[in-house]
Amino acid sequence: MKIAATIAEARALIAALREERRGSAQGNAVGFVPTMGYLHEGHASLLRRSRAESGISVLSIFVNPIQFGPGEDLDRYPRSEKADLELAGREGVDVVFLPSVDEMYPEERKATVTVTGVTERLCGASRPGHFDGVATVVSKLFHIVKPDKAFFGAKDAQQVAVLQKMVTDLNMDVEIVPCPIVREEDGLALSSRNVYLSSEQRREALVLSRSLREAAVLIETDVSVTSRQITNQVTKAIETSPLAEIDYVELLTFPNLEPLVADRELSDLRQSGGSVILAVAVKFGTTRLIDNVIMKLKEAPLHV
Repeated sequence: MKIAATIAEARALIAALREERRGSAQGNAVGFVPTMGYLHEGHASLLRRSRAESGISVLSIFVNPIQFGPGEDLDRYPRSEKADLELAGREGVDVVFLPSVDEMYPEERKATVTVTGVTERLCGASRPGHFDGVATVVSKLFHIVKPDKAFFGAKDAQQVAVLQKMVTDLNMDVEIVPCPIVREEDGLALSSRNVYLSSEQRREALVLSRSLREAAVLIETDVSVTSRQITNQVTKAIETSPLAEIDYVELLTFPNLEPLVADRELSDLRQSGGSVILAVAVKFGTTRLIDNVIMKLKEAPLHV
């Protein structure tokens, strides 16, 4: 495993590997997993997928300051470089790109990538400017690494939708590969921010996955249920936790992230085989957690 601290080093290492593995059995396609570090099993699953589908596996670790808003947790965002590199080694990563802020942003930025529409709800509404920061840094990383595929976890489903739109609209030659949410045995979605939770908050946070599971069963088994009934049920379930402070509970089309403005639209989506996302963001103390379930709707109810 090679570690690159500069853009020039990363480009040189990846180019050399592409040339070295040209025509080899595993191929020289590049799989890329961009992260902010403090890696966990969710990240490991992305790296395994990258390794399985690509001849060359590249990981980036960079806490991107421009996607944090005022008062957010940039300064205390968890970091664990040694443990991250150990995990990368175990998962067969070929190149780790580990740049500094000065390397990525050596001077005042004059260019920003902005994606509209899919950024206007969910976390985009709660964190103004967040997805400009995400799209800008991922665009930069794509130009540096030049991956064939980039792997992202579905827990950040809006991020996936934003990046898919960016890649499509700007004709970037990379495939965005969404990967399933990885959860603890009790259902809590893995997140680097889980380390902030107290033991009591950790227990209370299970209401997120539990309420989403119950709503998913309702959507699958009751074709007459309305979008309002679904979001009301999830909201009431989360409100049973005295530590939970709800940011949003929304049911939207996916991947366009458009609101279901009329109850009839849910029935229409069933008939067309469309997909929806039921997404939540909730704070426990100062820790903001997100979770979601994405479902392809079917006209006939399932017996579960």
